[in-house]
Amino acid sequence: MSLQNFVEPPTKETLADARRSLEVTRASVQELAGKIDAAEATLAEIIRESKYAISELEAQRSTLEDQESRTLAYLSPIRRLPTELLREIFMWSFEDHPCSAWVLAAVCPSWRRQALRIPLIWSKIRLCTTQHASADTIRLWLERSGESVPLDIEIFLRVAKPGSEPPSTRPRRISTPLTPITTPPWSVSFAQPQPSSHYVIPHAAPPPPMGGNVTIVMPPSPPGHHDGWSVGGHPFGNNHHERSVNVISRASMHWGHIAFFYLVEQMHRWERFVFRFDKQFTSMGALKSINGDAPLLKEFEVSSAEAAFFAEWPWLPNASAATSLVLPKLRTLTLQHTPFKWSSPMLRDLHTLNLRALPTSHLPLDRILFILSNNPHLKSVSLHFQGVLPAILPLSGLALPHVASLTLGGHYLLTQLLDSLTLPNLSSLTLDIEARDAIEDIISSLLARSNRPPIKHLSVAYGVAANASTFYYGPGGIVITWTALLAELPHLKTLNIGGTSLEPLLTALGPPEDDPNQNQNQNPTWACPSLEVLGMRSCHAHGEGVTKLVQMIESRNPENGQASTANFGGVSPGRLARLELYECAALGEDVMKWLETRIAEVICADPAYDRSPLSHPYL
Repeated sequence: MSLQNFVEPPTKETLADARRSLEVTRASVQELAGKIDAAEATLAEIIRESKYAISELEAQRSTLEDQESRTLAYLSPIRRLPTELLREIFMWSFEDHPCSAWVLAAVCPSWRRQALRIPLIWSKIRLCTTQHASADTIRLWLERSGESVPLDIEIFLRVAKPGSEPPSTRPRRISTPLTPITTPPWSVSFAQPQPSSHYVIPHAAPPPPMGGNVTIVMPPSPPGHHDGWSVGGHPFGNNHHERSVNVISRASMHWGHIAFFYLVEQMHRWERFVFRFDKQFTSMGALKSINGDAPLLKEFEVSSAEAAFFAEWPWLPNASAATSLVLPKLRTLTLQHTPFKWSSPMLRDLHTLNLRALPTSHLPLDRILFILSNNPHLKSVSLHFQGVLPAILPLSGLALPHVASLTLGGHYLLTQLLDSLTLPNLSSLTLDIEARDAIEDIISSLLARSNRPPIKHLSVAYGVAANASTFYYGPGGIVITWTALLAELPHLKTLNIGGTSLEPLLTALGPPEDDPNQNQNQNPTWACPSLEVLGMRSCHAHGEGVTKLVQMIESRNPENGQASTANFGGVSPGRLARLELYECAALGEDVMKWLETRIAEVICADPAYDRSPLSHPYL
């Protein structure tokens, strides 16, 4: 009965009819709802069966695709490659990437078996690690290298936590990437985070720095046993974190002892050994175990980036003069911030010597000279002594005819050592000695005594001028007359100076007619006409510093890349290719842009006091 059939006002008869109609309608609704539910259940069953059928078909397809890929892999031409050729490919890969054996062994079972049959590709250990990583990695590497293959070992231990270093101040204006002044003696990259060891393949061998690293990240160690019934998923409940920290702490305490136990066992196979660390670590005493004969050893280095205080260790560099050591092939030795004895047999018959003594080491000057005299075939020398005592025995002259590179740093008494040397083949001279007297007379005397060798690189107080760590005076390039000194260096290509006055240096390098120290009655000449790289660090400037710099660049690097036409004495200077200015003078954006149009590479860091955003109109 529709609403239109209801009679108004309602009567007993119409109300009874309405009640009967309501019951019929309700019954029809329930009947239709049941049919809908049945249809939906049927549809759900059809969908479930279809999905199940689809999943079955997908599983079969996946199986067939896997079978197809395996068949294609079996049919791959590399499967038919003779073992000898595959071995040769492995060797080529090893020559380019010393750590490639780890990757090759992870490709497939057959490659793994082949890689494990070639001990030579495991003979170069390149390991960047922390104390918390497993030292068994070294054991595994050594085991795979066999029993007779010579070993080339480089291990870099990161002790300081990443991010623990204080943030550096950012320079105001940098035209090209600037290397910080306070740099460690090497460059090592560590991935973040570091649950496992990392292996680095350097393109260049130490001495540091080195660059162009390719990092291969090894898989982390498998996790410990997991008990699903334990509280919070850990077998030790809420104390799991504390226990794991204690386990890591114990492991880090013994890392050095475990690692060097394996390494020293193979000391008879060492051909090259390099171990570097950034600061002291708990198990550092394990270095004492480096003792004994190394008949194949050609290069040895143990270096710390941080100066520390150690007692004398009974290890190879501390061996007494009477000790008989079998080191017939050792030619390169680097010891930085580690103890050594001046009379050690290890410091003999070397070609490359790099010593950075501990702050607590105070050697008399004659004993430092004795170290050099025991190595008459030296080609490269780098010595840094913060503490030097006056000579006990009289200093005698020493000629080192093969030395091409000399670096001296630290105590001012080392200038007396320089006065005792004759270096006829010298081409690179670096001096970072405490500034107490002018340095040009010492350099001039060395050149005259050495029959004026063709010096191509000169660095004075450049490496540590901004962060000197000496006890008394900071290194500085105190030069009274640059004109006289630079006139003796006609072959110079690289000049790096720190801690000197800017204007006199730039005047000497500029046009000869502008230099009041040039003898105008004679033919004036260009200073360092072959100069290609000029670096200045912490060179204080007065009012005309920037003006002198612009005049010098204008005379040596005319616009449009042309060569200088300013000819004096039949000589025209070559163009500067690189200019470095660290903490010298505030140049301004206009001068920087002008310099970049004249010089191929310009690096500039303004003085710290000029980095405030309110102190310069160009900021």
